[in-house]
Amino acid sequence: MEYPNQNAETAGTLSQVNLSAYMTRVFGWMTLALTLTGLTAMLVASTPALINIFLGNKILFYGLIIGQVLLVGALVGFVNKIPAWAATLVFLGYSVLNGLTLSVLFLVFTASSIALVFFITAGTFGFMVAYGYFTNRDLTSVGNLMFMGLIGVLIASLANLFMQSETLYWIISYVGVFVFIGLTAYDAQKIKQQALMMNHDSETSQKGAIMGALTLYLDFINLFIFLLRIFGSRK
Repeated sequence: MEYPNQNAETAGTLSQVNLSAYMTRVFGWMTLALTLTGLTAMLVASTPALINIFLGNKILFYGLIIGQVLLVGALVGFVNKIPAWAATLVFLGYSVLNGLTLSVLFLVFTASSIALVFFITAGTFGFMVAYGYFTNRDLTSVGNLMFMGLIGVLIASLANLFMQSETLYWIISYVGVFVFIGLTAYDAQKIKQQALMMNHDSETSQKGAIMGALTLYLDFINLFIFLLRIFGSRK
């Protein structure tokens, strides 16, 4: 005979198993995307012919940036209307395109400083993910505040394209680090909450894992870029 508390305990155990498997997939896809981005960036930066193709042509370079934005927009907007395999391909394709544009970092900053900032980013990111995942505090208000900060960073960055203010450049860099540290914790908590409420069939779970990986991937990349602006050594 089964008692209610035994059923609840079994359900809770199954939920934790699903959650663990789901989060493993999220971080697995995020790690794969980061690897593709890094390898692509290093390949382009170390190949003069590819530098001339992708970075020497301003029209193509800005076209790549626009293409990245469109890919992310398409993935977010149509994820419920496309199969899981298509969402996966779009995400991985975005990570490669991002590597093409981020290859410029290897031309501007020294390899040693890029490596150092990467480890700083990884440590900071890992700590904030763990905080967001394990804390009992509701981080919704933090997420809302960080989102407003992100809008401010974007507007200030666009304005500084014309102003070319060094002071504003450093303010944006430090605020950007603060914003993405907060967003990392908030997004980790949000992904966990979504996983607990999710129907863990293969299609829904795969799409959810890809969207979670995309969110954390963007947090990591942007945190890395802002930290590199602060700590990176230019060639």
